[in-house]
Amino acid sequence: MSLLGAFARLSLQRSGAVAGIAVARCLHTTPVLCAEPLKKKKKLDPQIVKQREDRKKKKIEKQIRRLEKNARQLKPVDELEVPLELIDEKDKRQRKLVPLTSAQLEERALLKKQWAHYKHDERVADYQIIDRLVQAQNKALAELRRESEELYQAAIDIDPQLLPVAVKGPVATPPIKDYVSPDGDYLHQSMKWEVK
Repeated sequence: MSLLGAFARLSLQRSGAVAGIAVARCLHTTPVLCAEPLKKKKKLDPQIVKQREDRKKKKIEKQIRRLEKNARQLKPVDELEVPLELIDEKDKRQRKLVPLTSAQLEERALLKKQWAHYKHDERVADYQIIDRLVQAQNKALAELRRESEELYQAAIDIDPQLLPVAVKGPVATPPIKDYVSPDGDYLHQSMKWEVK
């Protein structure tokens, strides 16, 4: 600000107040920028640099070999893949089960037998109910037939309103000759490296 004031005073002395104000408005100063010199690059031994590059090359070549080995395998299904963390933690996650005593084994075998008997009885009861219903239906249809043939035919006639289905055209199409079915769409995301 002192530099601006000095210029303003200088211009006022020469040509009057109006010109001094105009010069003061047109003159702008900027703050001093504090810059520091660039850091010197450390000189590395060329052998160390070469070793680093060789390590990178070996790593990339190993990944290429792994990709080439897996190229002949089928595409993995993401839902069926087990995460690597779970495979690593397999020993931690495995439960140490206490072996069962003979009394416990006998009790479990008895429970399985009881459950099998219960399910068998339940199924037999279901079949008996179905048989009774079918017999009652057949008896009612026989009685209806004795009364009136027209009513019997109307009773056994299929009602299209119960299940409205309309089918047009062939139900099965012949296979297309030499047709290769698509394997599915996927995004190819594997990295590509070239060995020089």
